[in-house]
Amino acid sequence: MPGYHLFNELTRTRLNELAPEALVILPVGATEQHGPHLPVGTDHFAVERVSRRAAQLAGDRITTIVTPTLPFGSSEHHLQFGGTLSFSTEVYYKVLVDLVESLVTDGFRTIFIVNGHGGNSELIQLAARDVALRRDVSVAAAPYWTIAWDALVAAGIHKGGRMPGHAGRFETSLVMAERPELVV
Repeated sequence: MPGYHLFNELTRTRLNELAPEALVILPVGATEQHGPHLPVGTDHFAVERVSRRAAQLAGDRITTIVTPTLPFGSSEHHLQFGGTLSFSTEVYYKVLVDLVESLVTDGFRTIFIVNGHGGNSELIQLAARDVALRRDVSVAAAPYWTIAWDALVAAGIHKGGRMPGHAGRFETSLVMAERPELVV
């Protein structure tokens, strides 16, 4: 039976029942500076919201389960500005692989890593590929804006600046839509 679920709200028994047929979504973000006007949780907030909403919509047709969002990413290039918590490249890759391997051990066969931070892009692809090569599972990974690219362009989001553009109009509008009190 299709449906939308949050991983943390299910018991181990229910997860075991759902895992073999469910699509599990692992949102990954970052905690890093986003200029003087946006909160450091911008990437985390956005990818969590997008992942949950997409899973809700897909839940009408398939069983979807959204894991807790990994709020830290590969953001070493932002450390110089302050307000940043980052894993090194090697550690982040290992964290991703361990999380995906945990989901495989839990019985999930279809796993999708949804990314909310540009600095994570290559590493999520590598982790997905490496686990899929070793295990008999389907693992995919992509940034949410890449998945929605055509719709975003059709809506004119790309006009007036880079998309997604770090701390620019696109990310500012996402935070304004969800947490306007956090925009300075």
